[in-house]
Amino acid sequence: MSKNNNESWNTKYGKRRVREEKPTLAEAIEAARGFIEDIDQQAEFAASLMGLPIDQVRAEILKMAPPRKEPNKSVVFTGSAAAPRTIVVERKPSRRIIPAASRAALLNQ
Repeated sequence: MSKNNNESWNTKYGKRRVREEKPTLAEAIEAARGFIEDIDQQAEFAASLMGLPIDQVRAEILKMAPPRKEPNKSVVFTGSAAAPRTIVVERKPSRRIIPAASRAALLNQ
């Protein structure tokens, strides 16, 4: 627990305290990525959340891996016009499987 958090109270079960942890820069950047696509605006948003300089936050954003793209989605409407049903089809790229012999050759290089 933080030494700065001295607020506590007594309950019938004993003394209670609330643990407060400040958000990390990585959490602020992820929050910014969830709302905004532009990197400069993400840096400004995360910097305002953390109270840090924008340049420092921008450097951290550029160090982090870019977010993964969502799988391709197709939306199809079926059924009658009076009661259409929506079907969402997601395509996820398959993972390449490397045979064991090829893996051994790659590791021995």
